[in-house]
Amino acid sequence: QVQLVESGGGLVQAGGSLRLSCAASGRTFSTYAMGWFRQAPGREREFVASTRWSGRGVYYADYADSVKGRFTISRDNGDTVSLRMNSLKPEDTAVYYCAARVHSTAVVTSHREYDYWGQGTQVTVSS
Repeated sequence: QVQLVESGGGLVQAGGSLRLSCAASGRTFSTYAMGWFRQAPGREREFVASTRWSGRGVYYADYADSVKGRFTISRDNGDTVSLRMNSLKPEDTAVYYCAARVHSTAVVTSHREYDYWGQGTQVTVSS
């Protein structure tokens, strides 16, 4: 049974930092794209960042414009992905979800194209 289990998140003041982690199990995810989405109340789930297999032993990282330069995604091993969030803003407040999908050569930013999901973890940034 495939599972994505997130950890991290919580409450932080604006300008602070948090780190999210996601561990996948139930199959081999080394060539899968793994990343993060977020969903604020009343809004659609949106792409944050993802990693995809290059085929040459490294992973490419892709970011939404809203987090570029502040967030860093890393693929710690084939089955674990982390998101380091710096300079957090109140508008970053949302439930953050880990997601995985089969390999693609290009970045996939639509949540509808992802196959597996974690349960979500709350990130709240106070002003």
